[in-house]
Amino acid sequence: MATKPSNHNLNVFKKPLALFSQQPMTGFYRDGYCRVGPEDSGNHAVAGLLTKEFLDFSASRGNNLRSIGLEPGCKWCLCTARWKEAMEAAKGTEDPVVPKVFLHATDESALTNGVTMDALKKFAAEPEAAGGGGSLEQKAPITPGTKGGIAKETH
Repeated sequence: MATKPSNHNLNVFKKPLALFSQQPMTGFYRDGYCRVGPEDSGNHAVAGLLTKEFLDFSASRGNNLRSIGLEPGCKWCLCTARWKEAMEAAKGTEDPVVPKVFLHATDESALTNGVTMDALKKFAAEPEAAGGGGSLEQKAPITPGTKGGIAKETH
């Protein structure tokens, strides 16, 4: 389920959504934010740091993110269901198949799409695990569909 188009996309802390990555340019709307709108049926809400293991896992499920130039270490807005699937396949919180999550850049819609706040916190990236997140660049939230192109990868 997608969030309503809004000028005020919120993160999982109910605060303004933080800019996540412009290199590579991520987000369903390719604007650097993991914001979700009505066109995003894959709910690209989870701000994750890609690992080799996750890229292999995703490719084994039919979504080869390497084919669009992604590699380990890239920050990418992930489909909530795929991140959850990797979490359920993990052998613990240190299993690299689950990308670390940047909570301040993760859209609140992830919480209504089968992922709990506790699960996100277990895999939070530093300094996110300590409630930080101030290192992520803050920019004004924007309305879905107003900038950038739509993501072309499958989910």
